[in-house]
Amino acid sequence: MKKIIGVPYENGQVFQHFGHSEKFKLYTTEDKVILSAEEVSTNGSGHGLLAEFLNVHGVSVLICGGIGGGAKDALAQKEIAIFPGVQGDADERVQEYLNGELDFNPDTHCNHHHGDHDCGDDHGHHCGNH
Repeated sequence: MKKIIGVPYENGQVFQHFGHSEKFKLYTTEDKVILSAEEVSTNGSGHGLLAEFLNVHGVSVLICGGIGGGAKDALAQKEIAIFPGVQGDADERVQEYLNGELDFNPDTHCNHHHGDHDCGDDHGHHCGNH
């Protein structure tokens, strides 16, 4: 069964702040194989529009770093499965997901407090510096 996996993307890496993603890499997969991948610009879509952006592109799985509660809710409404708390090479992480070996943290989330940027991942790290 074909599945499209989306990853917030920058310089080959999983971009660590979902709501500020300027582009996603979209992977068309079947079974445990990546059939194709393309980089797609969000054209400035912010937090509220990214769930719809991914939905329009047929994404059913999101692999990401930090993500806020509102974005998680919006993605859930679109029935997009979320695998947050992921870092490193995007291509490698997608293959790990396909192999059932992806290391992710379902409790990862980002909060914003007056411009400060703090990931509530229980490790005291900041987004992008895990």
